Amino acid sequence: MYIERHISRTILRLGKAFPAVLITGARQVGKSTVLKKILPDTPYFTLDNIGVHNALANDPQDFLELQGTPIVLDEIQRAPGAFQSIKYEIDKSRQAGMYFITGSQRYSLMQGVSESLAGRVFPLEMVGLSARELRGEDFDKPFLPTKEYIRERRTVQRQPLADLWSRIHRGSMPELYSNENIGWEDFWGAYVTSYIERDVHQLGQVGSMLSFAKFLTALAARTGELLNLQSVARESDINIRTAQNWLSILEASGIIFILQPYFVNINKRMVKTPKIYFADTGLVCYLCKWSTPEVLAEGNAAGNIYENYVFMEIMKSYLNAGRQPEIYFFRNSDMAEVDFLLVEGNNIYPIEVKKKTAPDKKDIKHFEVLKNSFPDKNVAEGCVLCNSENLLPLGQDNYALPIEYI
Repeated sequence: MYIERHISRTILRLGKAFPAVLITGARQVGKSTVLKKILPDTPYFTLDNIGVHNALANDPQDFLELQGTPIVLDEIQRAPGAFQSIKYEIDKSRQAGMYFITGSQRYSLMQGVSESLAGRVFPLEMVGLSARELRGEDFDKPFLPTKEYIRERRTVQRQPLADLWSRIHRGSMPELYSNENIGWEDFWGAYVTSYIERDVHQLGQVGSMLSFAKFLTALAARTGELLNLQSVARESDINIRTAQNWLSILEASGIIFILQPYFVNINKRMVKTPKIYFADTGLVCYLCKWSTPEVLAEGNAAGNIYENYVFMEIMKSYLNAGRQPEIYFFRNSDMAEVDFLLVEGNNIYPIEVKKKTAPDKKDIKHFEVLKNSFPDKNVAEGCVLCNSENLLPLGQDNYALPIEYI
């Protein structure tokens, strides 16, 4: 069963405007499947195929001239030398929709893009299925807690609480929903094993696979928290430099997201440490051995994993539209914190996340601290994303929003 992906519309739109479209993202998020679905008549080549890899890596110019355009090149990071030849072919004709390229290692790919394809390619980042996509919705606008946005979402389909925790536990990888015969534990076990054995070895700088597995699990146990990398390194029996390298590998591969704190000027009262989130809550649950949705929902980490889920749903609403959101968190030395800030121009939209069903004004008390901390900014409409059954006002253009409004 194929689930319609909102990023499909963005790929097709950009393919009419740019010579190349680059789709990055972790393995198994559906990059190849989407391109095969929306470009059924376009020749497709994956560099996971050794013959294709050798041909493109050893003689990219001949390969590209022979195949012509349009063309899909999957897992292009395996032949980084091809970028210069792609640039040459684009510059010969400068037509839209010549190359649709995918890759699983974001930073190495973007380096090749910045060096060879600047102005010729539009980069997109793809993640797992969104709740919107799983519900079959057409609505695809980026989330923003404004009156205009909320009015458009008033008819959103609500989700029973038990179904929500099942969704968080299962994760967002398409195969978990398209293949009814695959079990949750089997899928994530195979995913972790293949990821460690394949991609991490390719990126290098990993000596002990056992230590790396400990490192991955230690990070998962801290999702939604301030990142204390020294503590993670000690728990994984590695030094801090190795921990920094491995963190970069995970971020480059689309496994984790690092959320930075928001500050305009260097201010000693602002916390500078980032927070960590995983791209898929199902992977976190597997690594932390939360075996069922019930165990997850009743555990001490339920609030953090719920926050991780909300963060990624917000991210998906932007990434699927081809946008990288300006999203941060706020925390000062007095421990006043706002979970997320969406920044657009001079406007800051504060967002709190609570798994409760009846939030109140106490849950937005730090919005005022935010206003006092950034007097030159406009702290605009804000919300508490929660399990409320209804959209409710919290005063002063702030709202309690069911998380299905994302």
